[in-house]
Amino acid sequence: MYVAVKGGERAIDAAHAWLAEERRGDTAVAELSVPQIREQLALAVNRVMAEGSLYDPDLAALAIKQSRGDLIEAVFLMRAYRTTLPRFGASEPVDTGAMACDRRISATFKDLPGGQVLGPTFDYTHRLLDFALMAEGEAPITAEGVPAGGPVPHVTAFLNREGLIEEAMESDVVPPDLTREPMELPASRALRLQALTRGDEGFVLGLAYSTQRGYGRTHAFVGELRIGAVEVEMEIPELGFAIPIGTVRLTECETVNQFKGSRTEPPQFTRGYGLVFGQSERKAISMSLIDRALRWKELGEDDAGVPAQDEEFVLMHADNVQATGFLEHIKLPHYVDFQSELELIRKLRREAMGDSSQDAHPTQEAAE
Repeated sequence: MYVAVKGGERAIDAAHAWLAEERRGDTAVAELSVPQIREQLALAVNRVMAEGSLYDPDLAALAIKQSRGDLIEAVFLMRAYRTTLPRFGASEPVDTGAMACDRRISATFKDLPGGQVLGPTFDYTHRLLDFALMAEGEAPITAEGVPAGGPVPHVTAFLNREGLIEEAMESDVVPPDLTREPMELPASRALRLQALTRGDEGFVLGLAYSTQRGYGRTHAFVGELRIGAVEVEMEIPELGFAIPIGTVRLTECETVNQFKGSRTEPPQFTRGYGLVFGQSERKAISMSLIDRALRWKELGEDDAGVPAQDEEFVLMHADNVQATGFLEHIKLPHYVDFQSELELIRKLRREAMGDSSQDAHPTQEAAE
């Protein structure tokens, strides 16, 4: 570390002070508050919660403020804080079928029980800068929308009636906890989904895009994308039953993919699945595409040799905190390592130049 350098500790203290100064910015401009970040930068807050594996909008907003908007650094802060929290137990699996949806769309069925609910989305906006947002004290915009209603069935249930889609597999095996146990390959689907939901959104998006461009053999339809609040329940041993302990906002995506069938299964549609904290549509859709790509082996499909089907490549490179740590460590002092490399290069150059000079003698004598 740079502490070992003469004057290193004083330099680091000064760097910290300078960082705090830069984080605050121009003191003539009002300071951002944590509630402002939480309420007005909600999508950034959602991403930090998802990739930080900790559902707490206030802490995520604080991490964004502290990191000067560097979302990967904010994710790192969230994960570091998460390790200090006591663990009281595990919640019951959430029932997304009982979600109070404020956005619910399907690209496969036009008429749905409960209807298509567009909700708050950029999908239908013009990508033009709104300079009115630069004005101070602008009046709040009120929109008439469809309020969140009661539970609505999953779209894939319609395909299930005709046996056109694979049944959702249920297992009594408790899935491993990626936040507490090192990942081991090959990984179960539950473990893969954990890794994807806390993976870097950009990396997951890029891999999902690769499957659509031809680096994969799947063509997916969004069976359903829903966003809303679900209750989290936890079983209390003293009571003998589960009680609600709060609500979380989730984004869930189920994609529908073709499947030609196998020796044991008839042709039908298969599923890809994504579930993410908050409103994170891009991440949930990307997850579901990669989830389906990684299932090639269990579905008896051929290995197309594409990145999104390579479990080791996907899972070991999706974590942005791990990737950042390994990437950024090379800017730390490597004086001894470099000196050894430098000496090796000098030695090789001396040997190469010596050989060249020896080779030149016979040619020179022949010319004479």
